[in-house]
Amino acid sequence: SCSYQRFVNCYRCFYKLQPQLTRSIYDQFISQLQASIKEEIQEVKNEGNLEGLFSSLDKIVEEAKDREEPAWRPSGIPEEDVRSTMVPYLLKHRSHLRRALRDKEEENRKVAESVLMGRERIAELQQLIQARQQAWQ
Repeated sequence: SCSYQRFVNCYRCFYKLQPQLTRSIYDQFISQLQASIKEEIQEVKNEGNLEGLFSSLDKIVEEAKDREEPAWRPSGIPEEDVRSTMVPYLLKHRSHLRRALRDKEEENRKVAESVLMGRERIAELQQLIQARQQAWQ
């Protein structure tokens, strides 16, 4: 195999002396490496509860089989993926903010009207006070 040839090239001097032992060492190294990798994968599965996540993913896939519209999938273009997710949210947020702005503007208009009415009432009372003051003098 190609990987064995690379291994032989790295340990050429040793291979020339004992080719069978080199092959045995290579086989043992590969088997230990495979076992170590399998062990690491199992450890990652156990730590991340991947079995549970995979089963819940399978359940989601089963539930989605009857759906008419396709499920969302990333397009591979981050800008488009973010846009497809964020634009509806931002449009909804913008309409909410516009509603809140209209409400505040209406509230401010009512407050401004009441302030003007209060000023008119103050001006009327000042005229009344002046008229009574002049009548008293």
